[in-house]
Amino acid sequence: MDNTDFTAAFLKELDAEYTSTKKCLERIPESLYGFKPHPKSMEMGYLTLLVAEIPLWISYMIEKSEIDFVTFPHFKAKTTQELVDHFEENFHSAKQSLQNATREEMEKPFSLKNDGKVLYTAPKVDDIATTINHWVHHRGQLTVYMRMNDIAVPSIYGPSADEKTFDK
Repeated sequence: MDNTDFTAAFLKELDAEYTSTKKCLERIPESLYGFKPHPKSMEMGYLTLLVAEIPLWISYMIEKSEIDFVTFPHFKAKTTQELVDHFEENFHSAKQSLQNATREEMEKPFSLKNDGKVLYTAPKVDDIATTINHWVHHRGQLTVYMRMNDIAVPSIYGPSADEKTFDK
């Protein structure tokens, strides 16, 4: 696979997930950031931050070759608009990193760490696909939180119970 093949595929997938992700984030009021459906669940505010920041992971993978859970800088959003703006920055950063990535760079290892301890290492090209899937998974989790709080769930891969038409 050459550079244009994998970058085109990842860029197409990012673009396909962009609109519905942004629509979800725009609908979460700050007043619900503390909501959690179960004691073992994460708070809605952290979940929205995670959905907004996962695209940034792609930039870190390509440009820094590692993410450490302890040192990764998390944005502190005070408003929904700040969170959406942060998502926009992260999304565009991911796209830019992918557009600039070479095949050689993408074959190099990426390491996920926790306080300096390596949890695993994989080729960047492999882990970016996993990261996009992880992003979609957490957005799906967010839609459940939305439903539990009577927040309209946007159409994502087709009409939702709240949006009867498919509008990407």
